[in-house]
Order: sequence, then structure tokens, then C-alpha cells
Amino acid sequence: MSEKTRVVVTGAGGFIGHHLVKYLVAKGYWVRGVDIKEPEYEATAAHEFLVLDLKYWENCQKATAGVDEVYALAANMGGIGFIESNKGLIVRDSTLINIHTIEAARENKCKRFLFTSSACIYPGYRQKDPDVIPLKEEEAYPADPEDGYGWEKLYMERVCRHYREDFGLDTRIVRFHNIFGPLGTYDGGREKSPAAISRKISLANDGDIIEVWGDGNQTRSYCYIDDCVEGIYRLMRSDFHEPLNLGQDRMLSINELVDVVAKIAGKTIYRSHDLTKPQGVRGRNSDNTLLRKVLGWEPQMSLEDGLAITYKWIDGQLEKKGAKKKSAPVETNA
Repeated sequence: MSEKTRVVVTGAGGFIGHHLVKYLVAKGYWVRGVDIKEPEYEATAAHEFLVLDLKYWENCQKATAGVDEVYALAANMGGIGFIESNKGLIVRDSTLINIHTIEAARENKCKRFLFTSSACIYPGYRQKDPDVIPLKEEEAYPADPEDGYGWEKLYMERVCRHYREDFGLDTRIVRFHNIFGPLGTYDGGREKSPAAISRKISLANDGDIIEVWGDGNQTRSYCYIDDCVEGIYRLMRSDFHEPLNLGQDRMLSINELVDVVAKIAGKTIYRSHDLTKPQGVRGRNSDNTLLRKVLGWEPQMSLEDGLAITYKWIDGQLEKKGAKKKSAPVETNA
């Protein structure tokens, strides 16, 4: 791709956006990063970084001016605890961000627009059993998505479709399934389960107890960040317009995830379960049949290898903060 191809990544101060900026710069793109904040853990690789609140129309005009393609990752979101307790905030902020960004992209005559959706759009009635059948793209309807966050994502998928059909904006839609890796939030309430569990185990001594939200039998699949950005890029370069899953199709329980991280850490870890805490749907897994067909590719990094990299990074961050404890069990909340 020519160095003259100009793209904007919104949400470039966040976890996936930051990694995507690095990936695109390495590919030879001119990249503008935009977010309400700069990346927290290392400097951006973007050629230009604008600190803008994309809830506001004029900021979206600035963000999308003079670029060929838009990678729309900006959103107000977090882990299951944040999602379940901030529905109004999420719906308000992310809807404003998305509508303003896609309309500004249309007005600024951007050639292509990629929206990052989520597995949270899938119906709750399909995810009531830990042994869930993998979710196929066409099973989003009849709609019953995650309340708040999932509805907002599903609505924006339809907006992308209508902007493509009625206005000619060439759109792409990717549905993420639990992306994880280094340089992401690992504390504070917005972290996802791999980061939360890695933090808890890092802070624990050998033989300690950590708290798990729910009974731990709820199941998920997890995709490493390098595979995520590779998949985003491949989808953007494809001619496929419909929503596409992007995730691993290996499912395991949260209890099993704890055991994998404990093994990586070289610790014996015991679990206590808090059934009063949010745990989301009982089971969720990605069906990658269409992904393989459309892209001729699927995620490559194993869960163990990805978690080893992630755990090492989080452990190092906690060491730098002086947060590592000497003794006594930890039962932190996340």
C-alpha cells in the first residue's frame, strides 16, 4: 500500500486502536490517530495524533478530513462489570460517536469505513448454556443483544448497511470476540477477564485464593491482539460488506482460564466464587466458518502463548508500580 494512502483510526488511545495504528504504520500507511486520550502505556506510532472528543460533530469532521479510509474503533466500553452498570452512558456516548463519525466520513468523501462491532450483539437466548453452539453471523436475528452495549452495536451495524446502500459509502463490519493482549487495561473496572485474572494471579502468592465472578462455569473464546489487527486489515482489504466474526473458536470456562494463567505464572491458585457479581451470558463462542471462507485465514496465536505474553506484561506493570504483595491472600474485585 502506498505511503500516500491516508487513514484515520478512532479510539487510537485504546487497546486495539493503539495496536492497529502500529500495524498500519508498519504497512506503509499515513495514519492519524484520534481519541479522547493518548495511549497509556507507550507513545503512539501515528504520524498525527489528535486529542478530540468524538461525541461532538465538529471533532468528527476534523478527525475524518483528508483521509481515504476510516477505522472506527472509538467507543465508551469496558468489561462486563462496566457494561452492566453503565448502559445509559454507553448508549449515549457510543451512539453519538458512531453517528457523527460515519456522517463526517460521508461528507468528507472517505472511500471506506470499518465499524468495530461485538459478539455482544448475539441473542441472549442463544447463549444460555455453557456448552453453547458456536455463533454464526446470520444468527444475530431475531434480535436480543446484550442490553445497552449490544443494542448500540447492533444498531450501528444497520446504519453501516444503510449508508452503503443509500449513500455509497463502502463499509465493513467486524464482530470482535474477546480480544486480549499486552498494552491493555488490566485494572480499574474496565478490564476484560484475561487481564483481570492475570492481575489477580500476579498479585497472589503461591497457594492463595482469588475471587472469580459467578460460578466460573461460564464459557468464552479469546483472540490475541496480533490476530485481531491482522483480521481487521484483511477484512478492510476484502470486498465483503456483511458483518464478520473475528475471534478464536476454542471455548473454555472461566475456571479453566484461571488454571491456564496459574500454570503460566507457576503458581497453585485456588478459586472462590462470588455469585452476586456480573458474569454475562452463560456461553459464547465464535463460529469461524465464514471468516475462513471470506479471508482465507483465521487467528493463529494459541491461547497459552498469547496469555503468556499478556501475563508477563501485566506482571511487569504491577512490579513497576510496587503493587506486588509479600503475603496474605488477595480477593480483588474485577
